[in-house]
Amino acid sequence: MADQALLAALPTVFRYGEATEAIGERQLRNLADRGQIIPMARGLYRKRDWLGDEDLAEIAAKSKQATICLRSALARHDLIDDIPASIDIAIPRGAWQPTLTPPIRWHHFDHATFEVGRGSIDITAGLSIGLYSPERSIIDAYRLRHLQGPDMANESLKRWLQRGGQPSVLLKLADAFPRVLPAIRSTLEVLL
Repeated sequence: MADQALLAALPTVFRYGEATEAIGERQLRNLADRGQIIPMARGLYRKRDWLGDEDLAEIAAKSKQATICLRSALARHDLIDDIPASIDIAIPRGAWQPTLTPPIRWHHFDHATFEVGRGSIDITAGLSIGLYSPERSIIDAYRLRHLQGPDMANESLKRWLQRGGQPSVLLKLADAFPRVLPAIRSTLEVLL
């Protein structure tokens, strides 16, 4: 089999087991020896010509519930100026936390509210990672302001409002987090 045919049988980012099932271990080693596939992490590979976020691809491949949250989500939504040094990732409490190579700050969120405001973004064909909405990210910044600092929460809320964010949408989502609702309401009163 020619390299192109072998590569066509593989997804852009794939696990060792997926590759050996699709093309066999020997062909996988041959592709790696010829530089057609690149190892990203233990048991995880990508095609040589793929250009994407390897850190997010590794996280998504090893944790299906991984969700970009807090500072990383706020930065992705352009609600803060920070470029976080590590990636904030939420998983449900009690979920398995894989060992990964990217710098990650793990956050364990309650099962009852884990899916609130959660969407996803595509990394490559067949691989996506969770991402909290701008509203959920702001709520989490307020919920965890004792760790993140109140300035980040206030700044992200100001920017969100300046871009046309609707307070009613934020307050409706915040109903799922009753302990943070008063702080968000009082900040909204000051800003509006």
